[in-house]
Amino acid sequence: MLAATALLCGLTSSLRAEQEAKPAAGKETQPVNPVTAPIVDVPGLPRVLLIGDSISLGYTLDVRELLKEKANVHRPPANCGSTAIGVENLDAWLGDGDWDVIHFNWGLWDINRRVNGKRNLDGQISATEEEYAERLEQLVVRLKKTGATLIWAPTTFVQGGFGRRPGDEVRYNAIAAEIMEKHNVQINDLHALSAKFPRYGETPEGKPEMFKSVGNVHFTPEGSRVLAEQVAKSIAATLDQ
Repeated sequence: MLAATALLCGLTSSLRAEQEAKPAAGKETQPVNPVTAPIVDVPGLPRVLLIGDSISLGYTLDVRELLKEKANVHRPPANCGSTAIGVENLDAWLGDGDWDVIHFNWGLWDINRRVNGKRNLDGQISATEEEYAERLEQLVVRLKKTGATLIWAPTTFVQGGFGRRPGDEVRYNAIAAEIMEKHNVQINDLHALSAKFPRYGETPEGKPEMFKSVGNVHFTPEGSRVLAEQVAKSIAATLDQ
């Protein structure tokens, strides 16, 4: 009897230990996203901050690789979204870091159109031209206070779809260009670069698609790599000055 009781206690203890070793339901460990994960600075290298939406998320790792012996390339651990989101979160994203170069963009979220919360080309634009200009001005003024050299990336080419009308990005980029000229901010024209990409399905035979799908504002890894090369080149040239 005593032996049976001891055996039962042993099995119960083992089962409890096994259960405690497992993560609680709904608390499974999530894989770390290398794009948004914090990095450890290499001492002696300048510090660069990339601020932007999913387009910048797509080229972050390539930029980091291209500049790995030239700069520590950071980014906020988030999709930086619209100018409204930027105004709300910029101080936290900047932190108390000593930034040498900040490469930034806001635009695709501001020109997004929705009806009842869903993307719709007939919907109301997310930010009016006046709202976009006012908030972008506020963001640039705050960024300049860091003392970093600023590089503005105009919003990339819109094929037409995903809640965005072609041409809206051109109008909003023109607004941004006036603000950058006013504040003497240099421009890395990713719109001009991406506008040269063939639209999805029109890519020459044997060449990789640059856009993910018809009407998509996002890029394939090949497209993001081309953007990254120009971003890295722009940052490197600034650091060499």
